[in-house]
Amino acid sequence: MKTKQFSFRARASSFRYAWEGIYRFFAQEHNTWIHLAATVAVFVAAWLLEVSHIEVILLIIVTGFVWVAEIFNTAVEKAMDLISPGYHPRVKLIKDLSAAAVLIAAIISVITGAFIFIPKIF
Repeated sequence: MKTKQFSFRARASSFRYAWEGIYRFFAQEHNTWIHLAATVAVFVAAWLLEVSHIEVILLIIVTGFVWVAEIFNTAVEKAMDLISPGYHPRVKLIKDLSAAAVLIAAIISVITGAFIFIPKIF
């Protein structure tokens, strides 16, 4: 199998496609704005409560985990809608599992935030 030669132009295009995906994610998905508001609130609270560098790193990791899960969930939902525009029980299961991954990521994020913020508030 012959591999393609490295190309800076191709690498630049891949970044352009990724940025286009982020733009469309923000433009078309309503949950994105909820996640953005929560992200801003978390990092404003981190700044106001003067959390440590390690705690900020943990907040970045769990927040990023939620964002990545939501992006994958959106991709799975779009793919399933393309494959099966109508209702299908297996497609529903796949979409439910994908949404469950976002929920679990969000729960982990909230628990992590609670461990960091609750002692600082009280």
